[in-house]
Amino acid sequence: MASVTPIDAVELTRDLIRRPSVTPADAGAMDLVQRALEGIGFSCRRMKFGEIENLYARRGTTSPNLCFAGHTDVVPVGDAGAWSHDPFAAEVSEDVLFGRGAVDMKGGIAAWIAAVSEVLAAGEPKGSLSFLITGDEEGVATDGTVRVVEALAAEGEVIDHCIVGEPSSAAELGDMVKIGRRGSINAWFTVEGKQGHVAYPHRAANPVGPMIALLGRLQARVLDEGYEGFQPSNLEVTTVDVGNPATNLIPARATARVNIRFNPAHTGADLAAWFAAEAQAAGEGFAGTVSVDSQISGEAFLTREGPFTALVSEAVQAATGRTPDLSTTGGTSDARFIRALCPVVELGLVGATMHAVDERVSTAEVRALAQVYRTLIERYFEAV
Repeated sequence: MASVTPIDAVELTRDLIRRPSVTPADAGAMDLVQRALEGIGFSCRRMKFGEIENLYARRGTTSPNLCFAGHTDVVPVGDAGAWSHDPFAAEVSEDVLFGRGAVDMKGGIAAWIAAVSEVLAAGEPKGSLSFLITGDEEGVATDGTVRVVEALAAEGEVIDHCIVGEPSSAAELGDMVKIGRRGSINAWFTVEGKQGHVAYPHRAANPVGPMIALLGRLQARVLDEGYEGFQPSNLEVTTVDVGNPATNLIPARATARVNIRFNPAHTGADLAAWFAAEAQAAGEGFAGTVSVDSQISGEAFLTREGPFTALVSEAVQAATGRTPDLSTTGGTSDARFIRALCPVVELGLVGATMHAVDERVSTAEVRALAQVYRTLIERYFEAV
């Protein structure tokens, strides 16, 4: 196989940032990743679902197969005038790289590609390397990683372990590795009553009372006291709406939305069933209807501590001198879908500026992450 020329992690990050790939737009970002991977010997397969560009790439045919997962899409920049640098110009000022996606997570993708190129320049690993890259992580995530995972599973593709390049570090590179995440479920409650005059309540059916009682019962329940490595699950009311500008009018309709971030003590299906039961109970004796529509964004997952998490921790410690905290904090990520294929952890840059104005990362940190990744890859295949 032809020799591989190492790739510069910072320059590849800059090239990716210059593609304004705000979900669902791709803007050429996936083409850039594909060219970089094909240039170092990967077979690339584009997997487009709906309007979303996805890519699965692999080099090697033997096991084990170590996969890197990430996303090229980014969130909107907000007020571009509030940025000190053009959010898609990828400018470097005093060794700090500015741009949307610098941290979340084009820097992580570029660092892993650079690390792989350095590993391959030194020799061929005793196994396979693969990439699962999506353009639908920051959006509704219906045509991205979840669809690719389903397709790969149906085809019998085997991935043994996966690193997701989300910005998992808290304050310093390598100080935290995510080994689990809580699940998420949203529920939209609707109480349909009957509009009327406030002076004649017997002619109306006020939906506000049943809604208040329903939300009170939901909030009163202690979901759990926590789970192995996880904080307690929490329910939050995210909106309550009646839309009644009049002071003498009983409204016809009340709506509310709640979200639960839940640990592995629960499943999304169990919580959805609880919501349905509570909606039914709220409607008893009410001269109207109470309904609920639930949507599970992702299930909770946990990669328990063992040889794989130990290998990741030891690689981080060897490259940075820090022993990472194995954490389950934070929101959701595409690791919630990849867990269906294999054990998965998240390891990436410091996330302090992700989604913020002036998202940025030092060039030294990007190159340091590439070194962490190279160490991890080398140790992974040494352990085979």
